Order: sequence, then structure tokens, then C-alpha cells
Amino acid sequence: MSKIASLHANPFHVLGITTRDDRRKIVDMAEERALHIDHDTCQKARSDLTNPRTRLSAEMSWMPGVAPRVAEKLAAALLVDSTSFRSDQSLPELARANLMASALELACENETAESASEYIRSFAWVVEGIDANDVLRDVNEDRAISGFPEIKAVELIEEVLVERRKAYRTVLRNMLNSMDPDRLVDAMTDVVSVATENGEEQGPALIDELADAYELETQGFLQQESDNISTLIESVREAAPLGQPAVAPIMDRLERVARNWDRVAQPIQLSAKSRGIQHRPSRDVAYELRSLGIDLNNDHHMLDQAHRMTVLLQELFAELPEVVERLHEDAETIAELRSQTREEEENRVRLAREISFRAEVGVMFKNELAVGPDGIRWKGETFPLDTITKVRWGGVRNSFNGIPTGTNYTVAFGDAHSQHVVELRKEATYSGFLDALWKAVCVRLVVSIIEQLAAGRSMNFGDITVEDDAVTLTKRRLLSPNARVRLSWNDVQVWSADGSFFVGHKSEKKTYGSTSYIENWNSHLLEQIVRSGFKRGMVKLSDTLRN
Repeated sequence: MSKIASLHANPFHVLGITTRDDRRKIVDMAEERALHIDHDTCQKARSDLTNPRTRLSAEMSWMPGVAPRVAEKLAAALLVDSTSFRSDQSLPELARANLMASALELACENETAESASEYIRSFAWVVEGIDANDVLRDVNEDRAISGFPEIKAVELIEEVLVERRKAYRTVLRNMLNSMDPDRLVDAMTDVVSVATENGEEQGPALIDELADAYELETQGFLQQESDNISTLIESVREAAPLGQPAVAPIMDRLERVARNWDRVAQPIQLSAKSRGIQHRPSRDVAYELRSLGIDLNNDHHMLDQAHRMTVLLQELFAELPEVVERLHEDAETIAELRSQTREEEENRVRLAREISFRAEVGVMFKNELAVGPDGIRWKGETFPLDTITKVRWGGVRNSFNGIPTGTNYTVAFGDAHSQHVVELRKEATYSGFLDALWKAVCVRLVVSIIEQLAAGRSMNFGDITVEDDAVTLTKRRLLSPNARVRLSWNDVQVWSADGSFFVGHKSEKKTYGSTSYIENWNSHLLEQIVRSGFKRGMVKLSDTLRN
């Protein structure tokens, strides 16, 4: 059975009369047509056109303002080619809207989303342009000829226009519902997006009404997908303690569902934005996803997944101003954290490179000597860097009959329970190992020594007793026992001699103390601390950390 448009069911078309025919012509044509078509249909058409209460609805459902002969041709042409009116702008707005609505009723079910969207937008703007006063004028011009009483109040026109808008909305819904779901969503998205300039401008009222109807019809789907999103979010939270490999595949599924949800909700979001309101279900889903991203970052240090979530939310919920503002703040925070993380990682890699050293020690039986982030490795054992509390090193030159025969190098390190001594002959191995050892261990020990002194402890290096603000040295006497003398750091000077570090009174040459670099623990570290303090004009050794 072929489609019939509502225009062809209009009483004027059923009886084959015009809006300018009088009551007698209506009665005569009803009797004549009853011989060829259904009698009841003809009688109802006659009643609708002769009853003042129903005639106005029939007039406004037809083509007011269009010459009778032209109206007949347009109605006939509609049956031949329903697309012929899509670009016709010569007709009065109401007549054009009625023709376009009927053309939509006759539209092909295989209409593409793009062409349907373009036609719906054009139709909506035509409806938006209907002026009740213009319609009143057109109706009364025909009534003046047909002999029917003129319409006095424009409010009667406006009441019927409300009914026409409902009819137009029904036509649009029926057209969209004839499409498969994917085409329907694409068409609605394009309609609202273009009509509202991506939600930035108010669109025609018919588009808003259509979006509201679309929201009602998609409510069940959106609720189901929202529940799926909540379930997947909970799954991510449960998997998060197991680490990135457990979270990643669930995040992939969550992203797919969220994208599908947003694809259907997009027209609603755009329409709401154009009207200055917010689609609450979209906001709720956005904040639920945002909360997951925050938890992944704060509770599980999954910065990449948190960044992924923020980028996804910025893409999907750009139509929600309140959410966009929060997401912008999140993005800035995450960008800063990622920058810090990259910097920390770069520093870690750089430090690992700087503290890494490896050599083989020995002539016949070789032992690996190495320094790296995992610790110092010597004779098959690895000693974690943070357990080492003491170091010492030095070299002794050898000679035979005054001829240098080389240098023996010693490096020792130890923890609270043990110590390990490495004897070396190669200067390159010695200097390479010391360079790595200083960066890997000694810098930390220097800070630790200063912090302990600042806390009030005193520490012994050889026969030197060191405090934060003073040093105790030995005053050497010929005829009486040596005495211990406590001096401020401003009263002493330092020097190196015979493989030892010396601290002595500035004016009393026999008051001094020393600590051997090669025999006493951390002598090199003490020298570094004191000399650095002198350069800074210290009063206390701890001043070196504050300057």
C-alpha cells in the first residue's frame, strides 16, 4: 500500500475544493465525491469545512496564502516527487511547512543521515518563521471570498499553531524512527550540532522539542549504559591494587562503553548547552569517571591512566561547561605531575648512569667491582647503597732504590655490621670507582653527618672530636700531659699532610688534631664538610645546608 501524506487527507483535498469555495460548493462536492470514495470520509470532510470550530484547523493544515490553482498543483506534484519542495522558498511559511511535513511523511526510508539532517534543519527554520499575524491575514483573505466569518482574534491562530507544531514534531519523530539506530543517532547529532553551532547558539524551537523527545526515547539505553559504566569503574578499582597490567584491559572496555554512551547522548548535551542548561545524566557520568581518574592517580600512582581518563573526558563532555572547567584544572595538574615525573625519571636515569661503574680486579683470579643503583658489588656480594655508613680510601706510592714502582690504592666501605676492603693497582679503576662511590654514597653520608651534628651529636674522626659549632683538638705539651681543647670553628684552620686531614688552632701550632684518609672512616667527608663551610663563612657546620 502506497504512502499517503497528511496533506492529501486534508478535507480540501478530499473534496477537491479550494479555500475560496462557499458553503454550497462544499455540500455539492461532498455529495459528488461520495459516489466515488468512502461516504463517511466525504461527510466528515464536509462537516470539518462547514463547522467554524474545525474549519480553521483544516485551513491551517492546508496552504493558506497560496492561490487555489497553485495549491492543487503542489498537492498533485507532491505525489510525484516528494523532494521537489525541499528548496522552494517562494511559498508562505505555513504553507511551505505543511508541504515539507507531507514530504517528510513520503520520504524514502533509506534517506541518508546527512540529507535527513539538512532537510530537518530547513524544516525547523521554516516553522520558526511562521508568523501568526501573517496566517490570520491569509486565512481571512480567503474567508472574505468564501463567505465564512473572519477570524477576529490572533489567539485562535496561535492555538492552532500549537497543534500544528505537535503534528510537525510527530512527523519528524516518525521519520527518524524509520531509520536504523546508527543513522538515527548520526542524523540527530548533525541536526542539533549544526542548528545550534555546536551548542553555542539557540536553535529553532522545533529542534529543541525534537531533542527532548529523543532524550525520552533514549532514556532506557542511556540508563543501561550508565549502569555498565558504573560496573566497569568498580572493576577498575578492584583491579588497581594489582597494577597497570590488570587495569589496562578494563580501562579499554570502559572507554568503549563511555564513547558509545556519549555518542547517543551527544544531541541531548548540545541542545541543553544551547539553552543554558545541563544534561544531568551526562554530568553524573562525567563526575563518576573523573572520580576514578583521581583515585587512580592519588591512591595507586597511575598517572598515565589518570591522564588518559582526563583526555577522554575532555573529548566526550566538552558540552558541559561546569565539567569542562573542572577537567581543565585536572589536565593542568596532571600535566604538571607528568612533567615532574618525567623530570624525576630523567634524573633517576642520569643518576643511575653517573653512579654506574664496573671493573674486574685481579690478575689470575678476577673479582667484579661495581657500583650501580642496586648497590656496590664486590666478590659476588651486593651491598645496598642505603646501608653503607662509612668509607675511607687513599693511595701509597712505592719505590725501589728511589725509583717509583707504582702506587697501591685502598678503598674500604662498611655498614653497621661489617667492612670490606678493596686493594687496587690501576689508577683508572681507583678513580672510576671513587667517582661513582662519591655520587652514590658519599653525598648522602655528608648530609647525614651534618644533620646529626645539627641535632646535637658529637662525632670522632681520628683524634678530632667534631660538633656543629665547635671542634675539640689536642694541645701537645713537653713536660706535662697533653690537654683537650674545645674551639669554635672561627678559631681553627685546616690543611692536609702525610695522608691525613689536619685541624689546628690558628695561633697555637701545637694544638691540632688529625685523621688519616686511608685508615680512619669518613675522613674525606669531614674535610669536604669543613672546607665547604669555610668557603661559606660558617659559624656552624650545619650552615652549609642552609646557604
